[in-house]
Amino acid sequence: MDATRGPILFRCDGTREHGWEPFYQCLSLAAALQRRRRGTHFLSYLDPLSLATVINRGNNDWVPAEQRIGDDGDLEATIAQVRKKNAAAVVVAGEGYSADYLRELKKTGALVMAFDSTADIRFPADLVVNPGLYPARKAYRVEPGCQILLGHRYALCRGVFRRQRTIRATEPPMPFRALVAMGDDDLGGEALLRTEQLLQMPKVAKITITARTHHPRYDDLLALADENSTKVEIVTETKELMTRLVRAHFALTCGDGWSPELCVVGIPQLILTQTKRHAGNAKKLDEDGVATYLGNAADVTFDQLREAVDLLHDDPMERKGMTRCARNTFDGRGPDRIVNGLEIMLHSPVRKRAASFAPNHGLKIAA
Repeated sequence: MDATRGPILFRCDGTREHGWEPFYQCLSLAAALQRRRRGTHFLSYLDPLSLATVINRGNNDWVPAEQRIGDDGDLEATIAQVRKKNAAAVVVAGEGYSADYLRELKKTGALVMAFDSTADIRFPADLVVNPGLYPARKAYRVEPGCQILLGHRYALCRGVFRRQRTIRATEPPMPFRALVAMGDDDLGGEALLRTEQLLQMPKVAKITITARTHHPRYDDLLALADENSTKVEIVTETKELMTRLVRAHFALTCGDGWSPELCVVGIPQLILTQTKRHAGNAKKLDEDGVATYLGNAADVTFDQLREAVDLLHDDPMERKGMTRCARNTFDGRGPDRIVNGLEIMLHSPVRKRAASFAPNHGLKIAA
C-alpha cells in the first residue's frame, strides 16, 4: 500500500478519570477524513465500553487498548498497530504522552500529529493541532519540521452544527429558551446545578439540557427533567439536538469544544469554566464578543448568573451582536482545513521518502 494513501490511526482514550473531550475531538476529525476516502482506525481505552458503538457508528474501526496513553506497554502496542495497519499517520490526543513517546512514533515512518491544548512539552511531532483558542502560538515549543495549526480557523465542528448555520440565520421568536451544554467533561456536575438555578428564573421559559448518556450525573438530570417536564428536557441524540439549536436564544457552556460549534450556529453564550485551558478559551471568546465569560464555575453565584441571563433577555441588540460576531469568527470549516494540512504533508516528497525508508520490524524504545 502506498503510505500516502494509508489509513489514519487515532490513539485516544475516553475515561471518567481523564474525560472524553480528546475522544470526541478525534471523532470529529475522523468524519472529515472519511470524506476524503481515508480509512480511520481507533486504538482506544474506553470507559464506559459502550463508547465503542459510537466509534463503529461513525464507520470507524476500533481496536481496544489494554493500557491508557503513556502507561507501560502502551507505546509498544501503538507502534505495533501503526505497522499492522500500515498507517500513513497516527493522531495522538489526550494526557500522559511525552516528547519521547512522539519521537518513537516518528521512527515508524508514519506522520505524527498531536492534539494539544496545554503546550506543556516540546513537540517532536510533524503536526500539532490546538482546536481551541488558548494557548497562543508563542507558547508552543516545537522541533524543526513541525507545523502548528491553531486558532478559530481550525476549530473542530460537527456536521450537525454546520447544517443548522443557515437555518438559524435570524433569532428565533420568543419565549426565551436556554440550552445547557456543559460539554463532554462536566466532571463537576455543573449542568445539574445550573439547570436547577435556571428553573428559578421566571424569564427562562424552556431549558434544554444536552448531555451524553455517560455524564456523571445523567440519572439526576433525567430525574430533574421528569419532575419539570413542562419546562426542562434532556437530549442525547444528534437528531434531537438539530431542532433545539435553531430555537435556543442563549447557551450555557464551559468554554470547551462545544463553544466554537455553537458559535458556528450563532448562539450567544454565557460561559462558566471548570479547567484552566477552558478558561483561556472563554476569555478569548469574550474578547471576540461572541460570549460573556462569567468566571470559574465554582465562584459564580446564583445572583451573578441571574443578572447575566436577565441582561441577555432584556437586550436584544446584545444578543444580535454576539450572534453576528460568532458567525463571522467561526465558519465551521476547521476539520476540512486540518485535513488539507495533513494531506499536504502526507504527499510531500520528504514524507514519501521517510515512509519508504521506515523500518518494518525491530522495536527499540528510548530510555
